[in-house]
Amino acid sequence: MTTSTVRVRTRDGGYPVLVGVGLTSQLARVLEEHAPARRYAVISDDNVASLHGHPVMERLRDAGLDASLFTFPAGEASKTRESWTILTDEMLEAGFGRDTCVVAVGGGVTTDLAGFVAATYLRGVPVVQVPTSYLAMIDASVGGKTGVDVSAGKNLVGAFHPPKAVVADTELLRTLPRGERAQGLVEAFKHGAILDAEYFGQLEGFTGDLLEADAEAAADAVQRSVELKAAVVSEDEFEGGYRQILNFGHTLGHALEAASDYALGHGSAVALGMVLEAEVGERMGVTEPGTRERLASVLDALVEPVRGLDVERAVPYLRADKKVRAGRSRVVLLRRIGEVDPGDGWSHEVSESALVDALTAGARAS
Repeated sequence: MTTSTVRVRTRDGGYPVLVGVGLTSQLARVLEEHAPARRYAVISDDNVASLHGHPVMERLRDAGLDASLFTFPAGEASKTRESWTILTDEMLEAGFGRDTCVVAVGGGVTTDLAGFVAATYLRGVPVVQVPTSYLAMIDASVGGKTGVDVSAGKNLVGAFHPPKAVVADTELLRTLPRGERAQGLVEAFKHGAILDAEYFGQLEGFTGDLLEADAEAAADAVQRSVELKAAVVSEDEFEGGYRQILNFGHTLGHALEAASDYALGHGSAVALGMVLEAEVGERMGVTEPGTRERLASVLDALVEPVRGLDVERAVPYLRADKKVRAGRSRVVLLRRIGEVDPGDGWSHEVSESALVDALTAGARAS
C-alpha cells in the first residue's frame, strides 16, 4: 500500500494530508503521532456512522484509545448552528475536556460542521479530518475552513481552524452512490480549470474510472487536487487575496444552492456556476472564447443539468457572498482553462445585473 503525503503550510507550522488506499487501518497510529489526546470525539452523520463512524470508533478502541461517537442527521440542512449546539452540548454532558481531539468522519458537511465544533469547543480543540467523499477529500477537509450555513447564505458563520492531519482513504469512496461521486468530482475539475490545464485534460480521460471509484485512480486524482489546493492555501491561509481563486464557480453556485434550500447538489450548483461565470468572463473580454463551451461539455456529462432555476430567489444570496466588497459583487474569472485572470486582487468586480443576466440565461437553457 502506497501512501502519499502532501504538506499544507500554516502560521502554526502546517499539517499532513495523507492519501492512499486502506489508510483508516492506520488511523490510531496517525492520531497518536499527530493529535495525541486523552479522549477522541468521533463525529459522523447518521448515514456515514454505520458505514464508517462506528468502525472507526471501534478501531480506535481496539488500539486502546478512548473514543465515543456523536452523530447528526445527514444532509446540508443539518449544517446549522442548531446542529453545532446539539453536538457541543452532548460532548459537554459526556465530560469531554480540553484534552479532547475531534475526529470528523464523513463528507463535506461533516468536515465543515465537526471542524467548527472543534474550533469553538472550550475555545478550541484539535481536529483530524477523515473524509469519506470526493468532495471532502479533494476540497472540504483541506484548508482549515470550518463553518455552518445560515438563513442569509452558505458558510457565512465559521472559523479558520486547520486540522492536525487529514487521512484520505480512497477505499472509502466505494460506499458512495455514483451520483455523489460525480458531485464531488466537480471540485477536481475546478482545480484543473483554475490551475492546471493538463490535469483538467487528464480528468476528462479517466472520469469513468473515477466514477467507478477505482481506488488507485482516485488516489492519483485526490493527490493532485490536494497538491493544487495546498499550494494555494499555504500561500494565503486566511483568504486575503490569492485563495479567492478556489471560489471559481461558487459565487453563482452558492446562490443557486441556497435558493434551492440545498435541494440542489453542491457539485451541480458549482458546475453551473463555473459555466455561467465563464460566460460572464467571455462577455467581459477577460476569458478566452470557447472556455464556457468546453466547461459545459465536460460538466454536463458529469452531473445532471440543473432544472427550474429560481433566479429571483437567488439574487439576495449574491449580495451575501463572502467576496462582496462595499456592496459590490466580485467574481473569480478565468483567462483560459488552467489559468485565472488576476484581475484586481484575484477577482473582478461584476455588476449584479450581469450576474442576473447570466442566471437568466442559465434558466432559459434549463
